[in-house]
Amino acid sequence: MPVEKSFNPTDQELLSLLKKVKPFSDLTRKELTSIARILKKYEYSDGETVIQEGDTGSTAYIVAKGTFHLDIMGQTVRDFVYGDFFGEIALIDTRPRMGTVKSVSKSILYCIDGPDLENKKVLGPETAMKIYRGFSRLVTSYLRAGSNLYNEMDVVLIQDGGCAPGYNPVVAFISENLEKLGRKVYICAEGFRSLVSDKPQDYRRLVYDTKEYRRLEHLHGVIFSPPLRENRGADFRSERFPEFSQKEFQIIAAKSLVRRKVNILIGIGGNGTFAGTNSLSQYLPDNIRTFFIPVTIDSDIYGTDCIGEYTGVEIGSEKIRCYMADSRAHQRIYIIEVMGAHGGYHALHSCLGAGAHLAVLPSADYNIKSIADSLTDRGNAVIVVAEGYKSKQRKKNGFKGNAAEFFYKELQATGFESEHRVICEPFSRDIRGAKPNNLDLMLAQRMARKLTELITENSNREMPAVLSGKEYSISFDDIRTDNSVESDLASLANRLVPEFLIKK
Repeated sequence: MPVEKSFNPTDQELLSLLKKVKPFSDLTRKELTSIARILKKYEYSDGETVIQEGDTGSTAYIVAKGTFHLDIMGQTVRDFVYGDFFGEIALIDTRPRMGTVKSVSKSILYCIDGPDLENKKVLGPETAMKIYRGFSRLVTSYLRAGSNLYNEMDVVLIQDGGCAPGYNPVVAFISENLEKLGRKVYICAEGFRSLVSDKPQDYRRLVYDTKEYRRLEHLHGVIFSPPLRENRGADFRSERFPEFSQKEFQIIAAKSLVRRKVNILIGIGGNGTFAGTNSLSQYLPDNIRTFFIPVTIDSDIYGTDCIGEYTGVEIGSEKIRCYMADSRAHQRIYIIEVMGAHGGYHALHSCLGAGAHLAVLPSADYNIKSIADSLTDRGNAVIVVAEGYKSKQRKKNGFKGNAAEFFYKELQATGFESEHRVICEPFSRDIRGAKPNNLDLMLAQRMARKLTELITENSNREMPAVLSGKEYSISFDDIRTDNSVESDLASLANRLVPEFLIKK
C-alpha cells in the first residue's frame, strides 16, 4: 500500500513542479498554492500499482520522484518520470483507465482528485475557470490532432465477416511488417460500415513501435498493436452490413478512400469480405492498390490454408469427442450442426479429427434410407452436419430449424425410429472466440510477410497464399470462394454405411 506523506504546500520546488503541468501553467503563485493545498502526496514501493487497466477513477497524478511504467494489455509502452502528468482525463470524465501504471522503484506522486477541483470552498471561481480553460485547451489539442491524423491514411485494413481465431494477430503482424517498411497503418473501426460513414472516429491508427506510440498515444484512436497478437476475436469488425453489396455504397466507400489519400487497402476475412473488397476495388483508381488476407474457420477461400481453420478444427474436434463420450455412456444418437456454409471444410475435418460416424456436407447428396437403416440397430452414434446442408431447400420450404434438425426430419421421413434417444444440437458459436493455436499464429505471420513482399514488389489485387508449406500469391481474378472438399477425403468421414455418397 502507498504511504501518505506530509508536505509543505508553499514549497518552491512543489510550485515549480505544478507550473510544468499544462492546465496549471497560467496560474499565479497564489493560485498554485491553493492547488497544492488539495494535493495528497504518496510514496510507492517498487512494483506497486497506481492505476489498474479497466478500473474507473477520478484522480490524476504528478510524478515528483522515481519512474512509473505504463502497461497496456501486458506491454510496457512508456515511462512516466519527474514532471509527467498522467490520468488527467479522469479529472473531467470518469471512464475506464486505458492502462496499468506501476512504480519501478521507490517513487513519489502528488495526487489530485476531480471533486476537489470542483469544491468552491477550496478554489475560487476565477482559479477554477483558468484550470478548466487549460483542460479545454489540452483536450481540444488532442481532438484537433486526432482528427488531422486521419486526413491522409497510407495503408487501411478492413476486418469484416464472421469472427474467427486469428483476426487480431494477423493485424498485429501486418502492422509490424509494414511499419518496418516506413508505412503508416490504419484500420476501419467497424469494417466496410466505417468507409461508408467516413468520419475521423470511424478509423484507428495502429502503431507497433513503442517510441512512436508514446508520441501519439494521447490522440484519438491510436492503438498499440503488439498486444493484438494475443487478443481473441476481431476487435475492428461490425455486425453484418449487407447494404455494402449495393453499388451505391461501394462507390461511397471508394470516394472515402480517395478523399483520405489512401495508397493501399487490405481486406481481412472470409468469402463475403473478399467479395466486398473485390467489388470495391473496381471503383478505385489505379494508384490505390488492393490486397486480401483469408481469415475463416471454414476455409472458404480456395487454393490456400486460411487463418483460423487449424484452431477451428482443433476446438471443433474436441467438442465432438465430448459428444461421442456422452453418446457411448448414455447410448444416445447425437446429430450436431457445425460450421460449414458452402464446402463444409470445418465439418469434415472436425468429424475426421474426432472419429465421428458421419459428416453431412453441403456439397453432396446422401442415401438417407441407407443411413436411417444403419442407425436403427446402433446403440450410439454422432453425426456431424454442416450448417449449409441443403440451405436453399430449407429456405424454400420455410424450415425454421437448424441443419441438424432438418437432417433428422429427413431420417424420420424414411420411417426411421430408434429405441435410443436422438438429440439435435445447434451450431456452437464459441469456436469463433477461441484463442488461435500455434499453427494459425504461424500462418498469420507467413501471410503478413508475403503481403509485405507483394506490396514491395508493387503488386496489386493479390492475396498471399500458403499451401503445402509453400508461399505464393493468387490474383483476385483467380480466387474461388467455394472451397469444396475432396470426395475421397469425405468418404473417410463415413463409418455408417458403404457407398452412402452420391456424387453430383
